[in-house]
Amino acid sequence: MTMTTTTNLAAAAIQKKTDFSSGGGGGGGGGAFDAKRRRRKTTTTTTTTTALFSRGNCLLRGRRGTVGFSFSPRDDEFNDGSREKREFAILLRLNPSTKNASFSCSSSSSSFPVVFSTAAVEREGGGGGGGGEDEKKKKNYRFTILSLVALALLLCNADRVIMSIVGLPMSKINGWDVKVLGLIQSSFLFGYALTPIFGGVLADKIGGARVLLGGLLVWSLATMVTPLAASTKSIPLLCFCRVVMGLGEGVALPCMNNVASRWVPKFERSRAVSFCMGGFQSGSMIGLLVAPLLMSRFGIAGPFYVFGAIGVAWAAVWNSFATSYPRANERVGEEELKFIEDGGAIVDISSSNSNNRSSGGAKDEREVAAKVEKKATPWKMLLSHPATWACVVANFVNNFGFFILLAWMPKYFNDVVKLNLATSSWFSALPWATMAVSGVFAGILADRMLSEWKISTATTRKFIQSVGFLGPALCLLVLGMKGFAITPGFALSTLTFAVGCTAFSQSGFLVNFAEIGPKYASTIHGVANTAGSIAGMVGTYVVGWILSRSVESGWSNVMYMTSAVYVVGAIVWLAFMSGEQVFD
Repeated sequence: MTMTTTTNLAAAAIQKKTDFSSGGGGGGGGGAFDAKRRRRKTTTTTTTTTALFSRGNCLLRGRRGTVGFSFSPRDDEFNDGSREKREFAILLRLNPSTKNASFSCSSSSSSFPVVFSTAAVEREGGGGGGGGEDEKKKKNYRFTILSLVALALLLCNADRVIMSIVGLPMSKINGWDVKVLGLIQSSFLFGYALTPIFGGVLADKIGGARVLLGGLLVWSLATMVTPLAASTKSIPLLCFCRVVMGLGEGVALPCMNNVASRWVPKFERSRAVSFCMGGFQSGSMIGLLVAPLLMSRFGIAGPFYVFGAIGVAWAAVWNSFATSYPRANERVGEEELKFIEDGGAIVDISSSNSNNRSSGGAKDEREVAAKVEKKATPWKMLLSHPATWACVVANFVNNFGFFILLAWMPKYFNDVVKLNLATSSWFSALPWATMAVSGVFAGILADRMLSEWKISTATTRKFIQSVGFLGPALCLLVLGMKGFAITPGFALSTLTFAVGCTAFSQSGFLVNFAEIGPKYASTIHGVANTAGSIAGMVGTYVVGWILSRSVESGWSNVMYMTSAVYVVGAIVWLAFMSGEQVFD
């Protein structure tokens, strides 16, 4: 039997029991409601129509258009006591001018009651089918956001590592010595040191998604301009382009932490951060491998143009699909939204108290951001606690070693193992590939220690971070003692193990920002990233200075110095870190 009922959308809710008998059988592409599950369930037919099912009633919300979908009522709503799953179809027609809705219902099952209440039009829009597939996508949209963040970080590191490959032939063409190359490499970090605090504070106030968009556009455009500056043979102009590139990239990691704290529940956060940082480390690998190929085909400018253009394309996608809060994005289903917010993600309270959901556009994002209470950053409170400084020192130490390895590893293989540029690039890429894999492993291990093995947060972070610092310290000490008396295989395996250990930091101090102060995670990360930028800037330049004095003894001294810094970082972390929330 098929029945149609019409109700005024502006009227109060009207409930009406209707019997459906066998015959008919409606269509439409919808996701079925599982009759065996007692809790509130949401199924979405398209991006324009949502059906919310709860005990005793069916609330239909839609936009202009005609949408067909099917569902199964709850087993406790059957009047014949049966437990079988029964489907019937509803065809919803909305008239935006009269604000009337028509419901055409049909079923192939035996008679049972269904209760309807008033439907409401949230906003005008188009209709369409395909609900089941759309609902499936809405259950895991946070992974789409994390994948886009990982891609952004991949570009971030790939863009900066290009100079490690192109810098050697570029310096030969222009007659620059190793000290000038060190200056050009480190000039990036002058800009990189200026924006993390600003970007972190701004991300906490207006959302990391919007800040990341601006930062990526800046560094991508600066990347594309770099070969033009180099063609002028002007060192100041080239250094300026590198500084601007650093200004854009300086906001990337604080924004990543901000997006993760809002889009991911606590018990997934280690894996989420490790996944995003896996993209970051993969950027090193891809940059080292692809840059020589692009150089051979398009010249020195090739890598800069290609990676810069990909960044601009990413910005267009991100602007269309990402928001700072999942509640501001209609692509997030109600079930996933509840999973995220109930799991301890940072929530926009003023927005969560409303049932309105936005379409994820720029206007909606501005409306959500405007609702967030703008409080002055409590700098005195943040900077007076040892837990903050444990994170700051850890990031300083991590970046000191990271940027030295990132900028100088190709030259190490070229000087010590006597490999040519192309081969040294391949050798240099393997440690970063290992880092991407070991970082994901560390994230899974950390989350398992916390959720399954019930190990405290402090103990978990101390153990993970100790691996991240003491592992590379030992490896670099061995390389320093070996000096030039080393085989390519031993040098590669030792550096691979060292870099693989450093990836554990992604589930150590890098996650701890959101644990000690979830509301100020981006701000604290910004402070730490500024310290890390200074460390990388100083370390990169000092290595160039050491090598300019003596290459043979210089590399041993570089290894000893970096190893000692890692050991100091481990001591400070173990002494002062906190696994508890210390800032409200």
